[in-house]
Amino acid sequence: MAYQFVTVERAGPITTITLNRPDVMNALHSEAHFELHEVFDTFAADPEQWVGIVTGAGDRAFSAGNDLKHQATGGKMGSPPSGFAGLTSRFDLNKPLIAAVNGIAMGGGFEIALACDLIIASDKAIFALPEPRVGLAALAGGLHRLPRQIGLKRAMGMILTGRRVSAQEGLDLGFVNEVAAHSDLMAVAHKWAALICECSPMSIRASKEAIHKGLDVTLAEAIGGQFGYPAVASMFKSADFVEGPMAFAQKRAPQWTGK
Repeated sequence: MAYQFVTVERAGPITTITLNRPDVMNALHSEAHFELHEVFDTFAADPEQWVGIVTGAGDRAFSAGNDLKHQATGGKMGSPPSGFAGLTSRFDLNKPLIAAVNGIAMGGGFEIALACDLIIASDKAIFALPEPRVGLAALAGGLHRLPRQIGLKRAMGMILTGRRVSAQEGLDLGFVNEVAAHSDLMAVAHKWAALICECSPMSIRASKEAIHKGLDVTLAEAIGGQFGYPAVASMFKSADFVEGPMAFAQKRAPQWTGK
């Protein structure tokens, strides 16, 4: 399906979702949010799509966040229940997402990246939550995800100043997984996606779901309750659950089906 503000490309089980408004540094408005909601719904529902890579069109920006000029000129406002970019309030997605940050990731753009499971950053990437500098606050998850991912004091140092952080500092702080040369960014992101695809997608989904649900409860409750999580239950019933041990015993590579 063709979209106006997003492009979607498939390479086997890996899906690349590109924010496609380079003329405004991939800043997003209402129409883009609803398109992305549909894109992520499709990605979540398709059993043949195992891993997603999210990136931005052009060389300047991953996303500059909310399209403030669109807002200031009276443009239509609003976002779907799944949040900014159809992602930041989507808490039931158990498929892994990789943010390939190819430039500026400001405000909502940074919040999109934080909502992904891994962040691979170009050496030209810049991150910030600058909302207080324009009378706003990072309410699309940034105020909550960043402290959980890098600790309270480090997060407060970014949030209360709105300062810009380089890719290398993001790696040092702990929210970036790897820094890549700008020209190699997508190749490195695909390398990570391919490594994930070497694992059973049923196991990956079960693992992601157990991690996120477990963070909301005590350790004892997480360990005791994980067997009731839907993706964990599906893993136990899957063909992959049989194929993995069999392939190991037969000393061959497993043939995952994600079913």
